[in-house]
Amino acid sequence: MTATDTIRDTVTKNDVVLFMKGTKMMPQCGFSSRVAGVLNYIGVDFADVNVLADPEIRQGIKDYSDWPTIPQLYVKGEFVGGCDIVTEMMLSGELDTLLESNGIAFDKSAADKVREANA
Repeated sequence: MTATDTIRDTVTKNDVVLFMKGTKMMPQCGFSSRVAGVLNYIGVDFADVNVLADPEIRQGIKDYSDWPTIPQLYVKGEFVGGCDIVTEMMLSGELDTLLESNGIAFDKSAADKVREANA
């Protein structure tokens, strides 16, 4: 199985996947930590893939999405974006809409608290 096959398999079998440096419990970079922190705080159940554990996946995910940086968030198999995009979507409410339209459970009041704190 190639890195691309593994990535495709992961994003299609999990509703929400974060390709990141480290794990959701122990992020290894600030950007990965921020995205995992947002998802954890609003109660999204997501799979985490530590790209540091496999150089082929680390490069493969960049090729797969045609996006040069990590972390990368996928919802229902679709590439959402990296840290800046996810942060902007969180603050604008777009992330709520994306999760709701895909039937992904999350804590709406926690999401509102994030926006209030950053208003």
